[in-house]
Amino acid sequence: GCAMNDQNIRHEIGGEVARLLFEGGAIHVSRQQPFILAAGWASPVYVDVRVILGDPALRQAVTQLGFRYVTTMLPQAPIDAVAGAETAGIPFAAWLADKLNVKMRYVRKRPLGIGRNAQVEGGDVDGLNVLLVDDLTTDGGSKLNFARGLRAAGAVVEHVLTIFYHDVFPGAADRLAQASLTLHPLATWADILRSPVASAVSPQDRAEIERFLADPVAWSTRHGGRAKLSVRS
Repeated sequence: GCAMNDQNIRHEIGGEVARLLFEGGAIHVSRQQPFILAAGWASPVYVDVRVILGDPALRQAVTQLGFRYVTTMLPQAPIDAVAGAETAGIPFAAWLADKLNVKMRYVRKRPLGIGRNAQVEGGDVDGLNVLLVDDLTTDGGSKLNFARGLRAAGAVVEHVLTIFYHDVFPGAADRLAQASLTLHPLATWADILRSPVASAVSPQDRAEIERFLADPVAWSTRHGGRAKLSVRS
């Protein structure tokens, strides 16, 4: 029924986004010198979603896929405004807000100035249903911060749309769920590994990525990154 159809749409969008990420040169693998991701995790692979910003064909395609996701997968939530997370979430939010023909705001990492709107720019969000948009999610910590800023300004925030989700570090989904946030990634690791264009990755690199994905915390520990999840309120 409906869930199956949703699953198909998700796979289709995920596959397209994965292809665009490969096409744009967003996927970098380094076995020798690990990347340090958000929140200090070490990883042999880094996905630079921001390269999509720079290329008109890529950004138009990703914006169109984001629009399709929102209109098919979030039909029950009326969206009054799209709020971009500082920094790379801002342009994506602007393009998506244009397509959806809704208000656009952006939310800062840190409050600037005083008052309840100190973290939100572009106008009032009081009483508005706001979709939070960011380029990337790693362990979900920054999304909580952005959502708190929007909620402090009176927004209703239930959904977060992100272009790519490093869905490998434990706790992100639970942490967001506890804050009543549902994460909607356009693409995850499963989409990237399933992608026909993943053959561009050498067998050695792919093996290293799979070792990392099998136990990212252990991989991070072995390579000098964070060793465990911190407990954040």
